[in-house]
Amino acid sequence: MRITSRQGVFRVLTVAAALALPLTLVPAAAYADPAPNPAQKKLIDSITAPAVKKHLQALQSIADANDGIRAAGTSGHAASRDYVVGKLKKAGYTVTVQPFKFAYFEELSTASMERVSPNPRTFTPTPPDGSSVGEFATMSYSGSGNVTATLQNVDLTLPPGPTPSSSSSGCEASDFAGFTPGNIALLQRGTCNFVVKAQNAQAAGAVAAIIFNEGQPGRTETLRGNLGEPVSIPVVGASFAVGEELAAATTVVHLKTDTVSEFRTTYNVIADSKWGDPNKVVMAGAHLDSVTAGPGINDNGSGSAATLAVAEALGKIPTKNRLRFAWWSAEELGLLGSDFYVASLPAAEAAKIKLYLNYDMVASPNYAFKIYDGDDSDATGAPAGPPGSDEIEKLFEKYFDALRQGHNGTDFDGRSDYGPFIAVGIPAGGLFTGAEGVKTAEEAALFGGTAGQPYDSCYHQACDTIANINDKALALNTGAIATAAVVYAFSSDLPGPDTRAAAATRRAAAGTGADIHGRAKN
Repeated sequence: MRITSRQGVFRVLTVAAALALPLTLVPAAAYADPAPNPAQKKLIDSITAPAVKKHLQALQSIADANDGIRAAGTSGHAASRDYVVGKLKKAGYTVTVQPFKFAYFEELSTASMERVSPNPRTFTPTPPDGSSVGEFATMSYSGSGNVTATLQNVDLTLPPGPTPSSSSSGCEASDFAGFTPGNIALLQRGTCNFVVKAQNAQAAGAVAAIIFNEGQPGRTETLRGNLGEPVSIPVVGASFAVGEELAAATTVVHLKTDTVSEFRTTYNVIADSKWGDPNKVVMAGAHLDSVTAGPGINDNGSGSAATLAVAEALGKIPTKNRLRFAWWSAEELGLLGSDFYVASLPAAEAAKIKLYLNYDMVASPNYAFKIYDGDDSDATGAPAGPPGSDEIEKLFEKYFDALRQGHNGTDFDGRSDYGPFIAVGIPAGGLFTGAEGVKTAEEAALFGGTAGQPYDSCYHQACDTIANINDKALALNTGAIATAAVVYAFSSDLPGPDTRAAAATRRAAAGTGADIHGRAKN
C-alpha cells in the first residue's frame, strides 16, 4: 500500500529533522496502491513526535507525583488513566474504562537471607529494582515475613537429572510426608509451576519456601520466578549453587521478605471513534502500566504516548473504517488487561476487529527498528501470525524502506499485548525497539548504537525516565504509527482474506450497486 509522500515523511519526522538526520527517501512509485489522498497525507503530516514528547513529560510528572511509578493498581496508574481519558474525550471519542481484578505485587524493600548455622553466611540479594542479580531473589507474589527456622529438603534430585524439568520436588502433597510444621521448605525447580510447590509447602505448615534452580546447563542461575497469584508465606528463588549448598547439611536459615501481595482492581481504557463502519474495526493499543521499580517512560510510556497522539489527531475525522484505541493495564504482570478484554468480547464483536496493531517500547536508547514478523520469514520462534499479519508487516517495511532506514524482524514471542488477539485469529503487527536483549554487531552496523549492550539498559528499572527516550527512534516510529493508522482507517482492502470479490457478487445479486466497505512460571 502507498504509505506517505516524500514531503509527508519529512513533516512527520519533526524531531528527526531538528536533529538534522540524513533522510533520503525512495520515489513515491515504490509504494503499492492505493495511495493516501491529499487529505490523508495532511493527517499523517500533522502527527509529530513533539506532541508525543508532551505526553511523555506528562507521564513522567505523574510518576514523580506518585512514588516514582505508574504500575497497575497504584495511584500512578490511576492518574495516567485519567490523563489519557481526558485527552480522548476532548478529541471526540466514546471512552470506556474497563475494570478488572488482578493480583497485585510489590517488593517494598530488599530481602535478606542468611545461614545461621552451621557456618554462618549471608547470601547476596537481588534488589526490588532488579539493578543487579544476587544469589537469590524474592518471587513475584511472595508473602511478607521474617522467619528463622530449620531448613528441610523436599524430594530433591541431587545431582540433577540429565533432562531439564525432571525434578518433581514439591509437586505433590505426598512429597511433604514427614515434613515438620514450622520449618522452611527447600524445593527444586522442575515439572510443576512454582505456585504449586509454594502452596503445597504452605499447606504442610512451612513458614517459608526456597526454590532453587534445577541444575542442568541453562538452569543454574538465580531463579527469578513468578508465582502468578498471592501466597501468604515468603517464597524466594535461588541459584543451583545456593540450593546445593543449603541441602548439604542440617541448616538453620533466617529469611526476610517485605512485600505487598494482594488482589486489586485496575482499568483498561478503550476509545472508539464515532466514525466509520462499526463492522470493520481497526484497532491499535499499548500498555499504560509500568513495573513497580520505576516510571516506565520507554516501557511503555513511549507506545502509550505515540498511540495517544495519533488518536487525538484522528478523533474528529470521518473515516471509512471504525478506529479503536486501547491502553492496557497489568501488561507487566502477564498481559492481564488485553487478555481480559479479548476474553470478554462476544464472538460477534471479536469478528468485527479486522486487525490489531501493538506498540510496546518504541524509543529504546540503543534501539533497533523491529517489526513483528507476521509471515515468519525469519523462521524464528513462533509461527506466522493469523492471515493478514504478513500484510501489516509489509506496510511497516515499506514505510522504513521509503526512508532508506534499515529494519529487522522480531518474533511474536507472546511478551506483549498482541498475544490474546493472535490467539483468536485476529491479524496483528506492530513495532518494537528492544528491551533487555543485547544488540548484535549486525544491528549496530544497521542502526548505530553499541553492540554487546542492551537495547534498553534501564529496562524495568528506576532509570526508565524521560531521559531514557531516544528521539530519533521516537520520531521515526511516530511516523510509522501515524501512517498505519491513516492507511487502515481509509482502506477498502484491509489485511486478511480478500472479500472484495464476494462483496461484488452480493452487490450484483442485489442489483443495487451500493458500495460495501471493506515473565517464567516453572
